[in-house]
Order: sequence, then C-alpha cells, then structure tokens
Amino acid sequence: MAQPWLAVLGAQLHNLQNVTARVPLQRLVAVTGVSGSGKSTLARDVLLANVQAWVQQRSTKAGRDAMDAGKAPPLVGCTGLQGFETIDRVLEVDQTPIGKTPRSCPATYIGFWDTVRKLFAETLEAKARGYAAGRFSFNTGAGRCATCEGQGIRTIAMSFLPDVKVPCEACHGARFNPETLAVTWRGKSIGDVLQMEVDEAVAFFASMPAIAHPLQLLKDVGLGYLTLGQPSPTLSGGEAQRIKLVTELTKVRDEVGRRGQKAPHTFYVLDEPTVGLHMADVDKLIRVLHRLVDGGHSVVVIEHDLDVIAEADWVIDLGPEGGNAGGRIVAADTPEGVVQRGTHTGVALAPVLAR
Repeated sequence: MAQPWLAVLGAQLHNLQNVTARVPLQRLVAVTGVSGSGKSTLARDVLLANVQAWVQQRSTKAGRDAMDAGKAPPLVGCTGLQGFETIDRVLEVDQTPIGKTPRSCPATYIGFWDTVRKLFAETLEAKARGYAAGRFSFNTGAGRCATCEGQGIRTIAMSFLPDVKVPCEACHGARFNPETLAVTWRGKSIGDVLQMEVDEAVAFFASMPAIAHPLQLLKDVGLGYLTLGQPSPTLSGGEAQRIKLVTELTKVRDEVGRRGQKAPHTFYVLDEPTVGLHMADVDKLIRVLHRLVDGGHSVVVIEHDLDVIAEADWVIDLGPEGGNAGGRIVAADTPEGVVQRGTHTGVALAPVLAR
C-alpha cells in the first residue's frame, strides 16, 4: 500500500518563503531548525490551522453540503492543501493547564474517576447506607466536605500579597465528609485513593483494567509520582501535556476495544514537548509518541531535542538560519538523510545517530 502524504502548498505566512511541505501520515514527523526558522509557523499556523478547518467543516451536515457545492474553507497562509481526506480529527497537545480549579485533577481529566466512584458505591457498606455513586463525587452532592466544598484546600486572601492556600481544617485535604470516608474498598477510603500516588495505585487497582490501564500509562510517561487527586493548578506545563497524551492513548485503546473498530485517524501537533524533561522522561515520551503512531495516528512534533529527532520517521528541517534568513525547507528526509545533507540539524544529529 502506498504511503499517504499530507501536503501544504505555497506557504508564505510570516517568514515562510513560498514553502511546499509534504508530511507522511501515520508516522512520527519532526519539524526542526534553528530558532526563528519558521517551525511553529509551518506546523501550527499553517498546517494545523488548515487541516483543522477542513475537518471541522466536514464534521457538520451544513459543512458537507458546502463542500459538495464547491465552497471550501478559506486557506490560511498557503495556496493549497492536499491529502487531508483520511484525517478524522485534529488536536494540538499543548502545555496549557488541564483545569483551572483544584477540583480538576488527573483522575477526573483522564476519565477513570467515575469507575472508581462506582466501585465504592457497590460496596456492602455503601449499599447499607444507601449511597449511590454520586455520594463519592467531590464536585457536588452530600458526600463532599462542606467546609472546602470538595477542594481539599482553603484559600486565604492576603492584602497586597498573593493568596495563600492551606489544607482544609475540616477534612485535612481528603475532600469528603467523615460519613463518606467511612466507606472503604480494600481497606482504603475514597479520600485515601485520591491521595495515593500513581505508582502505588497501579498495583492497588491491578484487578480493574479500566482503572489500571490509564494509571499504567501515567507511569509509562514518567508521572508515577503524581497523586490521583493532584490539583490541576499545581501541575507544570510539561506534566499537563503528558496527562493529555495519556488521555489520548486511553481513547485509542477504548476505540479499538469496541467491536474491533479502528480508532478515528487523529492528526496530532506538539510544540517542543520535551522542554524541562529529564533524559529518562524524554525516552518515555518518545515511546508514547510511537504508541500513538502504532495506533494509526499521525504525529508532528516541533522539536530541538536530538533524541526525539533521531527517533522520527521523517524530518522537515527549516532554515538555513532564523528570521529573514530562514523560512525555507533545507532538508526533508529521514534522520539519516538529514545528516547526509549537512544542515545545522544534520551536523548536530550525526553523533546521536552514531551512538
């Protein structure tokens, strides 16, 4: 079967100089180059924006009717786009927070917290007390701590200084009231589970695949040290980005699990996902990106990290310099081919591939 390609024609946004770029689909593609060479402009402002416009128009009946009538969405920063027809979904996995309040946490964002609540609701103690799954929600209902309203912390306003957040004096950070915390599953209350680190929770929920699988993915991306109820405002941008990747990997598994159906082809764009990561975590991130590709998706990363570039299936190298001296594709090849061309990226990449 021939390799499918996505092509953007005549890109001229910002410093891009009439660039035509071809991106292999269902592969890991690295967009590289010196700072200011046009990487983000090409990958995000042109490629992502235009594919997203086509996919969104195709997602509604009115949009499909418009396409049938020859009314295409306006192109942004280029003269043409080809090969997008097989893409069902577009997503930029960035480092924006996964939530703005302490109630948002990895367990709720990824989506396995509902399953945890049902486990507690099915215990004999919960049934005897007449507790349904809603009792174990810290967002609403009678089960949460009334003092902090399920946040686990209290905010103290400080005049002329930033607000100070302290553990709730009533629940001591557990988020629930004593009656709810009296219900246990395998010796743990719902509050204990929220305060459990991912590494411990993987073993604790080993017999529950719907919970254990996303937990294992969190561990795989180097987030085993987080607690399940870690408030979103305390997460770094890199941690938030990896949690989003775990959510996507969970969707891949869920879609494939439904009667063997193939997951919708998603086009992912990530802007320097390795920023701030330890070398060991970079390796874990690379494996996660490959898993998305193995699931039939297309992944484009804007990247300086040489280990990620070396692992890519295809490299689009922009340059030769930054600013007005950039904006051109100086190499579009495998990592080995970029080394042979001797670009700035190729020179830096040579010793990494030699390893």
